[in-house]
Amino acid sequence: MTDISVETIAEEMFQMVAESEGKRNLKPGDLIKAMTQKHGDECSKEKSKLAIRQLIESGRCVYSYLGGSYIQLPKADSTQA
Repeated sequence: MTDISVETIAEEMFQMVAESEGKRNLKPGDLIKAMTQKHGDECSKEKSKLAIRQLIESGRCVYSYLGGSYIQLPKADSTQA
């Protein structure tokens, strides 16, 4: 059994968030559950949490609070050229 890296998990989570943009808001638990189902024991809950933290800290994703915590792509800033 190969051990999946946090970076790989983060990339797969980013793809999920990007694909659901405008269709459905994903909670952190949704992403963790999806990675656990996809990778089984190779993907621990701790690794998934680290992957989410990596996405947030890098600015690739942001937390949104819409009656609950959701992970989304950052909104484009219209003031930037």
